Amino acid sequence: MEKYEVFKFLAVIIVFAKIFGIGARKLKAPQVTGEIIAGLIIGPSVLGLIHLKGPDGAPNDIGIFLGQMAEIGVMLLMFTAGLETRISELKKTGVKALLIACAGVFIPLVSGTLLYMGYYGAAPWGSEKFYEALFIGLILTATSVSITVQALREMGKLSTTVGTTILSAAIIDDVIGILVLTIAMGFRDPTQNIGETLLMTGLFFLFAIVVGFIIYHIVKKIDVMHPHTRRIPIIGLALCFSLSYIAEAYFGVADITGAFIAGVILSSLKDSDYISRKMDINSYMIFGPVFFASIGLQTDITNLNANILLFSLLFVIVGLGSKIVGCGLVSRCLGFKGSDPVKIGVGMMTRGEVALIVAQRGLSLGVLDSRYFTSVILLIIISSIATPIILKTIYARDEAKAK
Repeated sequence: MEKYEVFKFLAVIIVFAKIFGIGARKLKAPQVTGEIIAGLIIGPSVLGLIHLKGPDGAPNDIGIFLGQMAEIGVMLLMFTAGLETRISELKKTGVKALLIACAGVFIPLVSGTLLYMGYYGAAPWGSEKFYEALFIGLILTATSVSITVQALREMGKLSTTVGTTILSAAIIDDVIGILVLTIAMGFRDPTQNIGETLLMTGLFFLFAIVVGFIIYHIVKKIDVMHPHTRRIPIIGLALCFSLSYIAEAYFGVADITGAFIAGVILSSLKDSDYISRKMDINSYMIFGPVFFASIGLQTDITNLNANILLFSLLFVIVGLGSKIVGCGLVSRCLGFKGSDPVKIGVGMMTRGEVALIVAQRGLSLGVLDSRYFTSVILLIIISSIATPIILKTIYARDEAKAK
């Protein structure tokens, strides 16, 4: 590949991603869905404008370059997710949100793993098949609450007990999900044992707490002295990449965990929203579209068959049902009455970026086959469309009964 050809590929990705992203938004679907579909269109599945692999199946020059760009996109997404974590909101709903979040991780994780084993056969512990089953379950743990938040805001229900509980549980859900992903990735490394993986994970979080406390107070003073200046986002970005590197290089913890923790450290700053907006510019303009389009580029639907399509259908059903059952039942046990447990369960069932990140991590580890991206994309689309509709229907029915 000539060095200037990369500009052509980037131009194609950005234009197609923007066009399909706008189309998805017009259809009331998440913009990222359109960007993924854009990757499918320009990739080997349809037009074949961009190929990430050579004839030998190994990544070619453009595949390596876009892979590194996508990696930066993942870091920015996780850093922003950390910045948007509100510790005050977590304290508000406290134990209830924590228990609901635990159920929202555990039930989908077990359900997804059992679905794979039930469909493809049992897998012994530590085998390649077992890790593939585990990652199928891990994909189902993530909750993308942005669609739910928008629907609740439109109905004026975001500040209610149910709305606050959903928001807090979704935040905790992602934290637990990332922690489980980190541990699972450590187990996958044959050079590590379970005890060492847990120890290194614990040491990293201890390191992050100590260093984070110091950095937070330093940056807080700079923020007070120089509010709304670009030096604050620059420091934040440096912290994001530094913790990502330290997590992976010194503790064997997933780099996305470091990026997420960096965001959480700065989330209580007065200018955390300002940092998030500055990060969003980079993510929205180039790194985000490259990451989501790369998901589509890595997905080859020409090899799809009835077998994987049936699995995808079951994957969606289990993905939606496990969140409703897990979060809904725990909510009922915690004292939520009437239709509130169902609202909480439905509000927790949307999937988005984190599910894609988990799937991409599984692919990069050689654990997950790219054909399962079809299942993940289908889950994201259906959950994003169904959640607002079901929530509005439940609230409308409750209001009609109250009259």
